[in-house]
Amino acid sequence: MVEAPAAAAPRADEAGTEFVARARQHKHRRLAGSGEAIALALGAGFLAAAVCAAIFLPAVRPFSPLTAAVCVAVYAIVSRVEFEIGNGFVFPTQLALVPMLFALPPRRVPLLVAAAFLLGQAPGLVRGRFPVSHAPLLLANATHSLGPAIVLAVASDRLPTWSHAPVYLGALAVQFAADFAPMAIWSRARWGISLATHARSSRVPVLVDTALAPIGVAVAIATVGRPWGVLLVLPLVALLKVFARERQVRIDHALELSNAYRGTAILLGDVIEADDAYTGSHSRAVVDLVVAVADRLGLDPRARRHAELAALLHDVGKVKMPPAIVNKPGPLDDDERALMNTHTLVGEAMLETVGGLLGEVGHVVRSCHERWDGDGYPDGLAGEAIPLAARIVCACDAWSAMTTDRPYRGALSPTRAAIELRACAGTQFDPQVVAALVAVVGY
Repeated sequence: MVEAPAAAAPRADEAGTEFVARARQHKHRRLAGSGEAIALALGAGFLAAAVCAAIFLPAVRPFSPLTAAVCVAVYAIVSRVEFEIGNGFVFPTQLALVPMLFALPPRRVPLLVAAAFLLGQAPGLVRGRFPVSHAPLLLANATHSLGPAIVLAVASDRLPTWSHAPVYLGALAVQFAADFAPMAIWSRARWGISLATHARSSRVPVLVDTALAPIGVAVAIATVGRPWGVLLVLPLVALLKVFARERQVRIDHALELSNAYRGTAILLGDVIEADDAYTGSHSRAVVDLVVAVADRLGLDPRARRHAELAALLHDVGKVKMPPAIVNKPGPLDDDERALMNTHTLVGEAMLETVGGLLGEVGHVVRSCHERWDGDGYPDGLAGEAIPLAARIVCACDAWSAMTTDRPYRGALSPTRAAIELRACAGTQFDPQVVAALVAVVGY
């Protein structure tokens, strides 16, 4: 299972760390307004379905309070093992769920799973680290247990055997469907994530549950009639906890590095601003536009980060241009223009010297003044040969320039600037980028 607070397919690189950071923030942030209402509705929907299952599904086997207590305790322990992925957290709870489904009446399992989730988060609730408003989401997370509970209550006999593998595969498939529905509703209503994007982001939890399910079946078969049998999964859970902690440390380091890169970009932007007030403030204005357009176009995390850093640094090469040219109040002559047009090459060289992620952004900075029709500089690239991040920065840079007062002309109105952008779509600018930019600025 996965709680998905952000939109993106999981990635194990520095680009995906942005979504892990968001997931961490949302995990500890109190829900309010529509978010709280949606969470309450999902939690209430699960409780209603779970109570109906407990009442109306057939009792495949007798209920043992001792077995239930052991299973709930083990499930609570497993639920505290979190693997951070690009858009949330994956829990290896399949190790506890499958034995529960065979050790207890399946119709009781959904309510017990919900109790286990609440028990697992009890320390955080007591210490105030886990918001009480998230409790309904814990209930909604237990929805994944409804599907297999129904299948096994209806289609399986009393004892688990490998001969019933087709039934178990069907139960697993229904589990995925039952898990997908509430989380897709939450992701769509709360974060605006499309069903297709949520489906892509669900691949990792599906793979995790599929891989762990046979282990759960094996434990269930090996411990028939033994209420303590589910404890056999705890050594594996402890090992997974170690791996989860190591992954968390690696992500912590990646986040620190990502923040360092952005801090370096901001520092370089401050250097530009100190040398040329217009260029510095202009670059900052372009950043917000670029990020908004990148989001509207659905750029993946890595491309989005490249676009953001390029927006901060697309004029960094101007720090090595003669101040008399940079701050000239009128149009540049041919020689001055030729020299100024080298600032993208200078910027690329400066960023390559820094290396790392900023070095990768250098090629975007180099292409930020290319034109869609191939008449730009420095390489005369055209169309999709120009990096998409550079095409976004180019259009947003032009919008900001047109709507800003310059020493030699006044700012255009937003309406007039939008008309100019549309007129140049297909020649100077990527038409798709122009459409997204105009939609973002609302003109």
